[in-house]
Formats: sequence, C-alpha cells, structure tokens
Amino acid sequence: MAEKKAFILRINPEVLKEIEHWAADEFRSTNGQIEYLLQQVLNERKKSSKKKKTD
Repeated sequence: MAEKKAFILRINPEVLKEIEHWAADEFRSTNGQIEYLLQQVLNERKKSSKKKKTD
C-alpha cells in the first residue's frame, strides 16, 4: 500500500458533522470516509474524461 500524506483540511462544521454521521453509518472513520468519497469522485472523473475522448 502506498504511503499516505497527511495535510490540514479546513471544512465547514456542518459538512463535517454530516460526513461523520455518514462515516459511522458505513463503519468508516471520518478520515476514511473523506478519502473514500474523494476516490469515488476521481474515478467518476476519469470515466467521464475517457468517455469524452471517445465521443
């Protein structure tokens, strides 16, 4: 597994609260949930950019 880089994230407290609840629902840490969501968005972006190139 690749080494992970730590960084500071400023986030709206209400958004953080929602992510914390969502993470708990999916049995993830808050950090794990944020990482999961970012990875999902990046994967979708890659798919859509490949689709645009083939069109």
